[in-house]
Amino acid sequence: MPELAYVNGKILPIEKAVVPIEDRGYQFADAVYEGIASYNGNLFYLDAHLDRLERSMRALSFPAVSRDRISEAILELFERAGIARAFIYLQISRGVAPRNHAFPDAAEVQLIITIRPVNEIPEKIKKEGAAAVTTRDLRWGRCDVKTVQLLPNVTAKQKALEAGAHDAIFVAEDGVVREATSSNVFIVVKGEAVTHPLTPRILPGITRAVIIDICKEIDLPVTETFFKVEKLYGADEVFLTGTTTEVLPIVKVDGRVVGNGLAGPVSKRLLAALQERGNHPVG
Repeated sequence: MPELAYVNGKILPIEKAVVPIEDRGYQFADAVYEGIASYNGNLFYLDAHLDRLERSMRALSFPAVSRDRISEAILELFERAGIARAFIYLQISRGVAPRNHAFPDAAEVQLIITIRPVNEIPEKIKKEGAAAVTTRDLRWGRCDVKTVQLLPNVTAKQKALEAGAHDAIFVAEDGVVREATSSNVFIVVKGEAVTHPLTPRILPGITRAVIIDICKEIDLPVTETFFKVEKLYGADEVFLTGTTTEVLPIVKVDGRVVGNGLAGPVSKRLLAALQERGNHPVG
């Protein structure tokens, strides 16, 4: 089960993969990305990830890239690596050109993919829940575009770790809860799941959409609406959703115990349903 990289059509060991010094993704964060996971050898919602990738590229006026080319590269790398529970990272930059803020005239996009085993959240944390801290949301205004300019996310995650928490949750100046550093946020209040609506201020998470779909399938009320940090503190349950986060219960926020301090029944049920979908090919 080798860890491999795909660099513009060439597959090689991941430790030997390099990109040119004047790649615009490296110099300007002028690149978009996706992270795709597999369950038991099945890629999870690949088409949905490719849809979002295309939206991100269009939003930044990237040159068109054949969807078939991207899909074939992912599948070839996935087959070659043979990792049943894999994490595939895909990045497309605007290309390589002498450093200039303006778009280059003739640069070709760079397609980079890596594959490794999923870095799983420890089972103890999944079962018992994790702590989170809140932090001021200082990110740019197009969080719905999945770009590699993630420095605010990086520093927020580090702040959480230094505080002994698992993750940080971004909160707007007016107190509206946005999302976590690499996950969407849900709360449960009186049996209803609530999450931030799709706006440019959050990422349209693939797992977020799957969880909303599961909620409807199992007749669990779910609402997409704004809510403030006070409601986060007072929720019966809080959980995060993401490609490798899956459904992660948050049992403490800013030192305040959420609900009874234990992973709640809704998050447990949704995690089981999500993993059940993962064990059957979808998309």
